[in-house]
Amino acid sequence: MRLRRRVPVLLAVLVVAAAVFAAVQLRRRAPPEPARLLPGADGFFYVNLKWLRTLKAIGQLPPVPHDPEYEQFIQETGFQFERDLDEAAFAIHYPVISTTEATGVVPQTRFSEVFVGKIQAERLTAYLRKISHAVENYHSVDIYSIPIDGRTVRAALLNVDSVAVSNHNDPAVIRGIVDRSHKLASPFGGPALLRQYYKSLPVVSKTLPVLKLAWFIGRIQPSSELGSWSMLFQKP
Repeated sequence: MRLRRRVPVLLAVLVVAAAVFAAVQLRRRAPPEPARLLPGADGFFYVNLKWLRTLKAIGQLPPVPHDPEYEQFIQETGFQFERDLDEAAFAIHYPVISTTEATGVVPQTRFSEVFVGKIQAERLTAYLRKISHAVENYHSVDIYSIPIDGRTVRAALLNVDSVAVSNHNDPAVIRGIVDRSHKLASPFGGPALLRQYYKSLPVVSKTLPVLKLAWFIGRIQPSSELGSWSMLFQKP
């Protein structure tokens, strides 16, 4: 009787263990979480500075000179990119060429980013509130609209160590990042282009198959508004 009672328990434990193992394996092969939070785009770039520092790949770099605006940012937020940034993921939004004829304005490439690092939330929040002209509370997350060079840059503190930024014209872009940050981290999440080609990236080592320290995935046109790629690529 005891054996019969134990069999269902053992089966349940095995099923749970198998599910956990499968989830871990899927996550190991999925794009990094900061990249999975990004919106759909034409290109994606990711860098893991924490691992580069651990592997001493960056080396002893000389001090970086700071312009006055960056120095003020450091003093007010306590965040220094070359010291405190661990991960960065960028989405590249190519310009829509057709808008030039309709508006007469030359379109520009836009970017959306997710930064992960050692953040002092209170100081960063105070700084963003100070330089923004509007604040939108979206699903309990404040999105700060910051005027820079005639356009609006939106920033949101996603959690204790992550910040999202986007200068895309559509505010729905950064709202989508906020929405995805609220969901459980799914290995099946992320932009379609990223999911499709991430598995094609070469691995760094057999023992650490997910240790891809920096990579770029994007649609490339040999001749485009972003410059000529014809020296490297003859076809899209």
